[in-house]
Amino acid sequence: MADRHIYPDSPELRARWGNFAWTEANAAKAKEIVARYPEGRQRSASMPLLDLAQRQVGAETNTQGWLPIPVMEYVANYLDMPIIRVVEVATFYTMYNLVPVGKFHVQVCGTTPCMLRGSDDLISVCKARKMPTGGVSEDGLWTFTEVECMGNCSSAPMVQINDDNYEDLTAERFEGILDALARGESPKTGTQEPGRHTVEPVGALSSLTAMVNENHDYRGEW
Repeated sequence: MADRHIYPDSPELRARWGNFAWTEANAAKAKEIVARYPEGRQRSASMPLLDLAQRQVGAETNTQGWLPIPVMEYVANYLDMPIIRVVEVATFYTMYNLVPVGKFHVQVCGTTPCMLRGSDDLISVCKARKMPTGGVSEDGLWTFTEVECMGNCSSAPMVQINDDNYEDLTAERFEGILDALARGESPKTGTQEPGRHTVEPVGALSSLTAMVNENHDYRGEW
């Protein structure tokens, strides 16, 4: 896992982000998000609002986005809560980036199932391309982070890049995805195994075979 720390506060950071405010579209989204919570529980909206703020920063910087401390302060003020409570949320959940990241945040799962299926080869690809950990590549495109399980063990090894998962990877398939992203293309997401659609067994189904052609209700047969 990457070392998680808040990006240092500075006059330069304040000059850039001190006047952060919702865009008109995000102001409407933020109001809608807060309205989902019962009266007196609006502070629970800190998670979706941090995500919204991170995406707004990303849109402004052409990156995946991150959370400068003035942006977290804005969210805290918006919800009328102490800034430390917002910082606690942002630092606990790795979905929030605490330092600047590139246009593509490449998160490689290194947990046991992915490791056994070749995640070390994927990490080697990232290192060969000089993707920095906790930083941004010189061309502004890449940030690399090794992460823990993201729940795609049945189609390991997998990588998450921004909001998309890429599964059943080999080094060659991974290289192709990165090349396509660098060219501004949108490579196929999900499994990269030919003929596989989700996480069904490669080849033929060995159980629940009636599901091959349609959604079959087995309850009366149990």
